[in-house]
Amino acid sequence: VQLQASGGGLVQIGGSLRLSCAASGFTSDSYAIGWFRQAPGKEREGVSCISSVDGSTFYADSVKGRFTISRDNDTNTVYLLMNNLQPDDTAVYYCATAPLYAVTAGPNGCRYHAKHYWGKGTLVTVSS
Repeated sequence: VQLQASGGGLVQIGGSLRLSCAASGFTSDSYAIGWFRQAPGKEREGVSCISSVDGSTFYADSVKGRFTISRDNDTNTVYLLMNNLQPDDTAVYYCATAPLYAVTAGPNGCRYHAKHYWGKGTLVTVSS
């Protein structure tokens, strides 16, 4: 599986960005794909993911109401629209995927427990 993330950049507080993840090479029709992030000096955390089966979406509590994940099945592209960005959103954002059976979701977003694939990250910086 290959994942290519793009769309990061510098944005002011309260601004918006849309991240894109172009995916290819899936060997299964049943997977979750989504976004994680890692801020400087912090552990990586889940942000949001979406199911390939029914389009169910999952969000970390910290981004609910501000971020929206979506997918374009025709182009195998997943998007993360980020609104009302805050300094705490500054991080490297990674696109990742895993089989649905290896995914759990909770207040901290999605967690991948096995057979996960990661793309290179894209940096989002929120400044005042």
